Amino acid sequence: MAVSLFCNRLVYVWDLTGNFPLFSFTMKVVLVLIGKTDEAYLETGIRKYLDRLKHYIPFEMKIIPDLKNTKNLREDQQKNKEGELILQQLQAGDEVVLLDEGGKAFSSREFSGFIEQKSLRGLKRLVFVIGGPYGFSKEVYSKANGKVSLSRMTFSHQMIRLIFTEQLYRAMTILKNQPYHHD
Repeated sequence: MAVSLFCNRLVYVWDLTGNFPLFSFTMKVVLVLIGKTDEAYLETGIRKYLDRLKHYIPFEMKIIPDLKNTKNLREDQQKNKEGELILQQLQAGDEVVLLDEGGKAFSSREFSGFIEQKSLRGLKRLVFVIGGPYGFSKEVYSKANGKVSLSRMTFSHQMIRLIFTEQLYRAMTILKNQPYHHD
């Protein structure tokens, strides 16, 4: 038997032993990205964490197809075209966080706290965006509510997908006090 409390968009559930609440997220996390994943080993890893995440939080990957004929485009033109496609994926009320090398770096525990704080604010959707090879257009930067860096190192945009999904899964296990993460 459990006692439930609904607060904003987060459901708290206490068991009768009085343990800290186990909670269920109603906030949806969306990852918007450019282009499909080409490498089978990355796709396998991403699928592994997508399958695990569905037990914790509503999550969706929105894949924007690669632009065609980019050889004829300047860098700023490509960023602008990708930016238009990214902005089309956003909804009113979204909290938009760019995965950007100039963003705030978190430890895994800090990132789990970041996710928890966003959920406590009652957000409907928390949208993370991975840009194209040249980054983001000015319009996308202006729409963003923040930036997060997954590392000071540079990774391919395809690898970031796997790293992000694993870190989101890790954040969920930290919030649920499960043994996946070891300090």
